[in-house]
Amino acid sequence: MLESKIVERLINKGINNGADFVEIFAEDRCGTEMTMIDGRVEVASSGREFGVGLRIFKNGQQVYAYTNDLSEKQLSMILDRLIDALEIKGSEKRSINMMNKDVKNSHLVFFYPQEISKSEKAKIMKKAHEGAKNYSNLISQVVVRYWDYDQRIFIANSDGLIAQDRRVRTRLMVSAVATKDSEQESGFFGPGAAMGIELFNLLDPYDVGAEAARIADRMVRAEYAPAGKMPVVISNAFGGVIFHEACGHALEATSVAKGASVFAGKLGQKIASDCVSAVDDGTIPNAWGSNNIDDEGTPTQRNLLIENGVLKTYLVDRFHSKKMGIESNGCGRRQNYRFAPTSRMSNTFILPGKYLPEEIIAATDYGLYAKTMGGGSVHPATGEFNFAVAEGYLIEKGKITKPVRGATLIGKGADVIQRIDMVGNDLSRGQGMCGSISGSVPADVGQPTIRVTELIVGGRSR
Repeated sequence: MLESKIVERLINKGINNGADFVEIFAEDRCGTEMTMIDGRVEVASSGREFGVGLRIFKNGQQVYAYTNDLSEKQLSMILDRLIDALEIKGSEKRSINMMNKDVKNSHLVFFYPQEISKSEKAKIMKKAHEGAKNYSNLISQVVVRYWDYDQRIFIANSDGLIAQDRRVRTRLMVSAVATKDSEQESGFFGPGAAMGIELFNLLDPYDVGAEAARIADRMVRAEYAPAGKMPVVISNAFGGVIFHEACGHALEATSVAKGASVFAGKLGQKIASDCVSAVDDGTIPNAWGSNNIDDEGTPTQRNLLIENGVLKTYLVDRFHSKKMGIESNGCGRRQNYRFAPTSRMSNTFILPGKYLPEEIIAATDYGLYAKTMGGGSVHPATGEFNFAVAEGYLIEKGKITKPVRGATLIGKGADVIQRIDMVGNDLSRGQGMCGSISGSVPADVGQPTIRVTELIVGGRSR
């Protein structure tokens, strides 16, 4: 994307003008987004993004700028502005020798999305629509969204690194609305992967639609959930969104380095129940949140965050690594070249335990079974959260009984992970988009079935 001689001159200019670190990030991305409403394609757009971002560090500060003009003159002018912004002056003359780094590809793609016509993608969406619409006569609306992109990145920095990578992602999302007696409930299912159209050889679009409709149909028939403190059993896969939001963000250096995290300064301390171990693993082949390298050129890793309740490490990007005295561990991510990278999760999940899901239910006399989680909000400094339960059921005398709707889970992440007393053996992951100061990035959440001994459930008083 960029000539190596131009890159080398720019990086040496930054260093010789007094910068502690200089980084260049270039991106060339092609993508498609399509929306189908009630069986008709309403939106079908394709586009290309191309640009470069420059970043420099000096004395614990960083500045970032980006451009679509890849000429050396423009890039040099932006670099001058960054140097001026940090008010630095050259103190030594040295030359950085750039070396190309081989990047091993762990995420094979067989059918690149850009090679497939929009009409073929519309057929995939149509199957998902049919799966939802045919599930129940209560389904009143179906919205299907399809999304793919093919991204090539180029990273160079003053450590002498030059690295390039290619990333492909594909996702299908279905929202279904069920209507009964003038009341409505919705269901959502949105699987995705770091792969091409071969995703739909592994995943039947019809089943994706049916799953969204199943949730909507079940919930529109349900009674309202009771309110109060009670044990809550949270199902696997997207149930892990609570750990991701309420705990995961508090383990990112973005908040830890500033002391704006409940887990700051607690390395080696017990922060969770003995049965809780959790990882962030950006190396899983073809997983939604995986990459070969992060957006700073560091190889992705499997980072053990919590082991048997003990905090083992944080997620650390390059900028915060010196402040914290912890080496960058492959989690510097950004939405695109318009954002400076920072520490972010990739595929984050609680590790499996020893119980069958049925055993966890049987051991619960009364409580709520949160089968599918919805959206929510979290205060990152305190870990206080409020999450909707998209699909819930009562547990009575050790059995799942009637479906209930309108439940919310309210609590603090640091408290929840201490109150987990049973962890299942049915680990699974779900897909979503994670937002932070470096934009929105693909991320897997996950866990096995878990039981929290006590949570505040918002619903209707009995």
